[in-house]
Amino acid sequence: MPKNLNLTDNLEKYIIDHSEDLTNVQREIINYNNNLGDQKKLQISISQAQFLQTLIKFSHIKKILEIGSFTGFSALSMALALPNDGILVSLDKNDEFSKLAKKFYEKANEKKIKQMIKPALESLKEIKSTGDNFDLIFIDADKENYKKYYDLSVELVNTGGLIIIDNVLWNGDVADKKKDDKFTNIIREFNKYVKNDNRTKKTILPLGDGFTICERQ
Repeated sequence: MPKNLNLTDNLEKYIIDHSEDLTNVQREIINYNNNLGDQKKLQISISQAQFLQTLIKFSHIKKILEIGSFTGFSALSMALALPNDGILVSLDKNDEFSKLAKKFYEKANEKKIKQMIKPALESLKEIKSTGDNFDLIFIDADKENYKKYYDLSVELVNTGGLIIIDNVLWNGDVADKKKDDKFTNIIREFNKYVKNDNRTKKTILPLGDGFTICERQ
């Protein structure tokens, strides 16, 4: 069995430097986030964004629901990969970050993104009442509600569609038996819940802080 790579900062930079270039607005969002101190960890990694873009293009995805948008890097990255008639609905309750994200979308002339600014559970129930469905749902919001987001996503995603969840490896702490803090245990319980759910087929990829990719059965 091949040895797993140790993805150092230097190696990750090499990967990024030899992958598709980011747009100017994507870089601007990253630079902005880098000045936010500890909050910058709320952004997905560049490798994760590029993986999502590739997946969207090759899977011919047209409708995306994003739960948790922060300053808009993930939403913009995914929207850029959508066809011209595609749509991305982005949910976030933070009015300040959502307004900032909208400015970035406008600067990128990206018109496929629709924002819903209120608690995500409220937005999800509203969307459910319309009977709308999606090809891809991306979950990257408050961890306490991950199970609720996942269950509602299973109802809102098309058969054969994808649900992708971020932060499922929690900096590797989920596999460290010495770790017994609140959020590590929340992620552990969530991962166990998804593993035992027969409504989806799933796999975990060690991209960024860990992606779970679920296919709706």
